[in-house]
Amino acid sequence: MYNKVEICGVNTATLKVLPEAEKMRLLRAMQEGDRNAREELIKGNLRLVLSVIQRFSQRGENPDDLFQVGCIGLMKSIDNFDISQNVRFSTYAVPMIIGEIRRYLRDNNAIRISRSMRDTAYKAMQVKERLMHENQREPSVEEIAARLEMPREDVVLALESIVEPVSLYEPIYSDGGDTIYVMDQVGDRNDDGDWLDELALKEAIRCLGEREKRILNLRFFKGMTQIEVSAEIGISQAQVSRLEKGALNFIKSQL
Repeated sequence: MYNKVEICGVNTATLKVLPEAEKMRLLRAMQEGDRNAREELIKGNLRLVLSVIQRFSQRGENPDDLFQVGCIGLMKSIDNFDISQNVRFSTYAVPMIIGEIRRYLRDNNAIRISRSMRDTAYKAMQVKERLMHENQREPSVEEIAARLEMPREDVVLALESIVEPVSLYEPIYSDGGDTIYVMDQVGDRNDDGDWLDELALKEAIRCLGEREKRILNLRFFKGMTQIEVSAEIGISQAQVSRLEKGALNFIKSQL
């Protein structure tokens, strides 16, 4: 669907790309009151919107809807772009378009978030955009929280609550026919690395002498102190310490 020629009645095959110098000229003209310049900017950057919505092609969303939402982000970036800053227009516009699409996806999310937390998140997003416009860089959470006069933790919690869940079967990389999904990057206590480490540990302990095995068992499984172990085995604490250290170093070398 994302490769179709027509989206929202727009023939994508005929979309033009404006040179950066022409974008700056039109932006200056627009800010001087030329309404036609704004229309030219929108038409000349629709291909940019098209390239952005490709990133969301695996979410099963209607490309027409995403394209329309992306155009809203494009218009916001055109209206708010500061031509006095030494920044390419696309560098500023792409995050704005992505942000608008993500807000749309969050609003249509099946998981319900409380109204107050959602409002806090949207306020934080608005402040983030204003700070990006003012400083031409990504603001920190501390800066957003300070502008909102809220605790940092509340801002983080609100922003995280509206992050869209990711399917375990969402592809994150593909090389020919070999696709890596999110679930391939998730580990648990039963993954290969854990049980292989456990086998290596058991093998290393098996190679220790009986006295070293007993010392480790009393120290780390029975919870005894070195003094208690020395009394149990009948050797000095210094010998317990030396044997324990030697056994641990041997295990580390085997792992």
